Amino acid sequence: MAGRRTPASRGNSINTTDGPSAADLLENKLAQLKSLLWCCYGDGIDWFDGAGPEHLENVLWLVADLVDEVGELHQRCESERAVRI
Repeated sequence: MAGRRTPASRGNSINTTDGPSAADLLENKLAQLKSLLWCCYGDGIDWFDGAGPEHLENVLWLVADLVDEVGELHQRCESERAVRI
């Protein structure tokens, strides 16, 4: 299993907490979504035979959860941007 991707450094980012910024979290979630979509539609992956449909359903459920999280992070980014202005 691959390790976590290290968020890109943001020189102009102001963190109000000790954790990663919303922009870093958003970047990570988008990278995860891109990888999940590649898994679903990449060459040589057969999701339609055997146990594939069950796994595909779970992956799509995960994608839906990530989309919700990305929407929340986007709102947080906008709030952080408004504070910096």
